Amino acid sequence: MTELRQRGTATKGTDLDTETENEAGNQDSDANFDLDSDEDKSLQMKKKVDLSSTIPTGTDKAPEILDATLSHLPPKWRNWVIRGIFTWLMIGGFALVIYAGPLALMIITLAVQVKCFAEIINIGYAVYKIHGLPWFRSLSWYFLIASNYFFYGESLVDYFGVASNRTEFLQGLVKYHRFISFSLYCGGFVWFVLSLVKRYYMKQFSLFAWTHVALLIVVTQSYLIIRNIFQGLIWFIVPVSMIVCNDVMAYMFGFFFGRTPLIKLSPKKTWEGFIGGGFATVVFGLGISYLLCQYPYFVCPIEFNEEIGQMTLDCEPSPLFRPQEYSLPASLTPLARMLLGRDTVTIIPFMLHSLSMSMFSSVIGPFGGFFASGFKRAFKIKDFGDIIPGHGGIMDRFDCQYLMATFVNVYISSFIRYDTPQKLLQQVYSLKPELQLELFTALRDSLASRGILQINAP
Repeated sequence: MTELRQRGTATKGTDLDTETENEAGNQDSDANFDLDSDEDKSLQMKKKVDLSSTIPTGTDKAPEILDATLSHLPPKWRNWVIRGIFTWLMIGGFALVIYAGPLALMIITLAVQVKCFAEIINIGYAVYKIHGLPWFRSLSWYFLIASNYFFYGESLVDYFGVASNRTEFLQGLVKYHRFISFSLYCGGFVWFVLSLVKRYYMKQFSLFAWTHVALLIVVTQSYLIIRNIFQGLIWFIVPVSMIVCNDVMAYMFGFFFGRTPLIKLSPKKTWEGFIGGGFATVVFGLGISYLLCQYPYFVCPIEFNEEIGQMTLDCEPSPLFRPQEYSLPASLTPLARMLLGRDTVTIIPFMLHSLSMSMFSSVIGPFGGFFASGFKRAFKIKDFGDIIPGHGGIMDRFDCQYLMATFVNVYISSFIRYDTPQKLLQQVYSLKPELQLELFTALRDSLASRGILQINAP
């Protein structure tokens, strides 16, 4: 009996081994069918691609002089000092760019966009090992240029239509802007189809999708940032500063008081840092909003002045940025009388909107960072790059900013934006002369019929 059992066990083990071998053989056969090239076969044998050696990281990187000076510190404090130094350097650079004016801000936004796109695309190149595929690197940058032509052209048409109509060449670009943009995209689409190579289809289509997702995340969001700037520098400075404040203060609170893990995607994030950073962001947001509302340079929308032929930031601040008196609910009236001696409170309306933005940047904004952390963990990399010592790549610092830019643009469109006479005039100037005259006649007759305009009989 014992011998029979042993034979049965041995036979069963043999069958299992045979089944396992057959299954492995089938898997190898499927793998060989799916693999695109001999290079992929070697990668399959390695079981995984080590991106850490391909994608540079900057969290632990520092200039040699600074690294030697801080060599006596423990790694935790060394990273804290390096991170702090370059945080203040970036804040100082941000202040200089603001001082340089809106054009400098737009140029920096475009430069940041290009660098973020490059960091994301480089990960795709490293993952799929497609350096040898024809034209794909060129196609990625072609789509970036075509996308920027469309989005930035839309902004120029909206805000500088009057200036562009002075030149016949620009009139054509404005009139056919969307058609030209679509033609550019179609050119890239045809180029991609013609570049398809047998046995590389899966990789090429994967990176085609990768490129478009990168464009959606980076280019679209930077376009919204530009539109926010045109509404007034305050709509750019305040949200960006809130994200910076939240990031810095969450790090500080987490570093000194953090004990409770917040989310598995970012093991170093803690509830203490999340709550402390949120509270600091609300206070900071109210303070900086009050300060910037005192200066027309920050609150005036950027408009093209036809008389002087350039952009201007000079206006009479709207009621949104001037103190207004509000009546309090009946339930709060006794408390207001006791503290203020009256039933009303005076406040700048923008500060209420600032409170909404600070809440978003504190609660939802960090999830942009969590998303980026999950993305990096999926590919087993620490940073998107190494351009900023102590921080990583540009994308590591702007992952939350893009989400905030979308919120601000949606918020302005939903609760703030209204058409100004200057913006309407830009649209009118784009009409043909006979249509402008027709509009003038209709508007004059309407104003006269309502008693707003007095027309003297000839």
